[in-house]
Amino acid sequence: MKSKRRAFLGGNTRFRLVLTLGLAVVLPALALIYVSFQHVKSIKRDRKIQALIHRDFQYLLYTGIKELNGETYRMTEDARNAFPNDADSEEEKRAKLRLILQKSPWFDHVFLFDSKVFKETKKGAIVEVQPGKEDELKDFADMYNGWFSLEGSYLGEQIERKPKPIIWFAGEGHEPGTPRYSTTAIFTVPKMASSEGRMVLGGARFGADYLKDKFFPEFLDAFTSQKFDDYQGDRGGPMFHELTARQVNEQKDQRLAMKIYPGDAQKSEPDRPLAMSTGWGTGKPEVSQTLDDPFRGLAMGIKFQGTTAEAIGNRFVRESMLILGVLSIFMAGGLVLTYRSVNKQMALARLKSDFVSNVSHELRTPLALIRLYAETLELGRITTQEKKLEYYGIIRKESERLSALINNILDFSRIEAGRKEYDFRETDIAELVRNTLDSYRYQIEQQGFALEQQIDTSIPPVRVDREAIARALVNLVNNALKYSDHDKFLGVKLYRVNAVLKLEVVDRGIGIDRNDQARIFEKFYRTGDPLVHNTKGSGLGLSLVQHITHAHGGHVEVESAPGRGSKFTMTLPLAGPQPGTSAA
Repeated sequence: MKSKRRAFLGGNTRFRLVLTLGLAVVLPALALIYVSFQHVKSIKRDRKIQALIHRDFQYLLYTGIKELNGETYRMTEDARNAFPNDADSEEEKRAKLRLILQKSPWFDHVFLFDSKVFKETKKGAIVEVQPGKEDELKDFADMYNGWFSLEGSYLGEQIERKPKPIIWFAGEGHEPGTPRYSTTAIFTVPKMASSEGRMVLGGARFGADYLKDKFFPEFLDAFTSQKFDDYQGDRGGPMFHELTARQVNEQKDQRLAMKIYPGDAQKSEPDRPLAMSTGWGTGKPEVSQTLDDPFRGLAMGIKFQGTTAEAIGNRFVRESMLILGVLSIFMAGGLVLTYRSVNKQMALARLKSDFVSNVSHELRTPLALIRLYAETLELGRITTQEKKLEYYGIIRKESERLSALINNILDFSRIEAGRKEYDFRETDIAELVRNTLDSYRYQIEQQGFALEQQIDTSIPPVRVDREAIARALVNLVNNALKYSDHDKFLGVKLYRVNAVLKLEVVDRGIGIDRNDQARIFEKFYRTGDPLVHNTKGSGLGLSLVQHITHAHGGHVEVESAPGRGSKFTMTLPLAGPQPGTSAA
């Protein structure tokens, strides 16, 4: 009947544990998986990944257009600063314009117009062209003379209103075939001041062939050769903050492709490219943006090489679903393992109960014998001396057996309770530290450490447990050896400060983060540093050091910073613990 009742109680306890586990773990985990599943579905439905990618494409286009315009303005400013001045003769002015063309192959021609000269000679425009284009020289001169004679004053007023004294005129040529696009910069000449009745204008035109064949392609290739993490550094944050870490790494390896084409972002003509970066292939841009001055009338597009934002989003959704499925399987496996663990813990509880029962039986046996033989002797039923001696021997042996059994139980109880016995004696602490280091010196030198020890030999004898202090020092030294990577230095210092004794162990190892310093003295705790996890250890060393130090009436401190090493200081009173104290 009792065995049946005990089986019933055990099954009831198991049911309560499983029910608690289900309410505390299973339901929250299922709710989390369900919410994550719905979130992934919303990402797919609302195309959030594509939106994130397109947002960052917009930023990349903005950055690229800004750099393109900045380079164009720089090239133009360099040419403007090299234009002639009033003191130059006409031939010297032509020579300086030819020198500009020689140093700036991106210009197909440059010109200088002086309205004062035009009024006097009707030939106010000086035009120089690149070699091979001399047949266009007269057409350019006639065009600028006619244009600036009518609108020169108006253009000058427009230029003066600009933050930079440059205005642009851009457009496609009328030749059939592939697009031919050029842009012309018109500016005031810094060395030839305009005045009332006089307007001096200079200009340079970026050649269509140079833009199409060299300038645009080289810029696009240089810009797209960068990885996503280069742009993330400029923005100060991750590009795809809703992607998993592995997805982000995949996108960092995904190269970009860009193109420039006539039209605008709304009514674009991407099938008539003016220039493309390497790897564009086929297809339309993911995102486009219209260019303003100096390349008004063009648009810039961007996409991935070999894939699309939609494909990336779909892959992310598939992999997220797969991860959720694997997590569900792991959760189910965890529940099975937890159930088995609960059964093992219950079995362990039964073993403890059986242990107590067995011990009780073992105690009753010698006690019963002692009582039996003692009562027999007390009643005087034994008359011979030999028989009395035999009974006395049995009583003594059973009492010794009983004492041994009780001592075993007490030792087990002390281990379970974490009690530790200490033997305090007057000790030369300097000699103890020196001998401990000498016994450990071979291991220190074998691991390539430089040992620096400073031991104050004038410290008077202290009441300590020699074995415990030596064990604490060895634990600190052993930690320094295990957790020093490159700078292998070990320093041990023993000194006194007023009425306290200090024992320091210093290393230049990996150090300890401030958040971990409060927990490293807990039993079994180990920090998250990879070197710590790759090094064998129980996590009990520092807990033992603290236990020993507290037992001696002192305390232990740590000073450390990640990558800068650690310093552990055991502080002990010189007077030692009070006489008679032998345990902590």
